[in-house]
Amino acid sequence: MVILTPVIGLGIILGLYELIAIHGDLNFRGSHWIGHGFHSIILMMIALFAVFNWGDFLQITTLAQMDIPFISNVWVGRALIGLILNFKMHSVSKVVHGQLAARGMAEHWTHTFLITALVVVSPLYWPFIEPFVPIWLNF
Repeated sequence: MVILTPVIGLGIILGLYELIAIHGDLNFRGSHWIGHGFHSIILMMIALFAVFNWGDFLQITTLAQMDIPFISNVWVGRALIGLILNFKMHSVSKVVHGQLAARGMAEHWTHTFLITALVVVSPLYWPFIEPFVPIWLNF
């Protein structure tokens, strides 16, 4: 069974937090931050889908057929997703810094580590948040 409610809910929250963290680290000019916001939320949802549905994610991406023994471990998979997400945030931050930022060196490591940790351990804290989710949002 595919889990979608935390993917959508936490994807929006953590994606917006990533946007706010980058916006705070870098001084954006204009409305480019809106495009980055959509980018952050969509990629955050993809990362959370992989974290919450690791077995299904392996099947969708055909990684399950490659016979890599350690990749079937859910925590190894979540850590890999976190590592990829961390590199993605820093890459985007560097690109934005080079083109649009007036100050700052790139997104702070503390922000990216915090966001990454919140994604990787999200299945552990989701059961505490789930009772507060409106019934109509449960998929």
